[in-house]
Amino acid sequence: MRVITGSAKGRKLETLKGEDVIRPTSDKIKESMFSAIQFYIAGAKVLDLFAGSGQLGIEALSRDASVCTFVDISREACDVIKTNLKKTELFDKARVITGDAERYVTNTKDDYDIVFIDPPYGYGTVDKFLNLIEPHMTDNGFVVCETESNCEPVVQAGALEFQKSYRHGKTMVWIYKKFPEVTI
Repeated sequence: MRVITGSAKGRKLETLKGEDVIRPTSDKIKESMFSAIQFYIAGAKVLDLFAGSGQLGIEALSRDASVCTFVDISREACDVIKTNLKKTELFDKARVITGDAERYVTNTKDDYDIVFIDPPYGYGTVDKFLNLIEPHMTDNGFVVCETESNCEPVVQAGALEFQKSYRHGKTMVWIYKKFPEVTI
């Protein structure tokens, strides 16, 4: 697992040991995620939920996102994220939170331009998290979800609207955009 492009291009990232612990996003999937949002990353405020090794948020920081908050319930995962941030020299642009993703999203006062939601497969939380995160999204912000391929996308969650999806074997990537409310 490595950083694809940007200031940390080519740097190898650590991950937790054991396939039952973490399912790293492949470079091919990560490339499709970032190609969909590439023009919106520079200067963005990013949230990486169920962060695992932190590779999605680190990729965003490497591509000039201004800041990223990483949230994972596992203390070991958060230690790996911190190690990866130090290896990529991106630690000063990050905040790592050891805690429950739902509790964080419910209680945060922050707003985000880009949010990555990559829960463990079979966890069944993407629908719920789209609704929870929508009030914390900036206008024209993006939510990028990674799920198992048998999931059906939510068409809309508040002002978040489904934009496109990509299938990669057993994995689906869903892209949502928050449209500004139109007042007449």
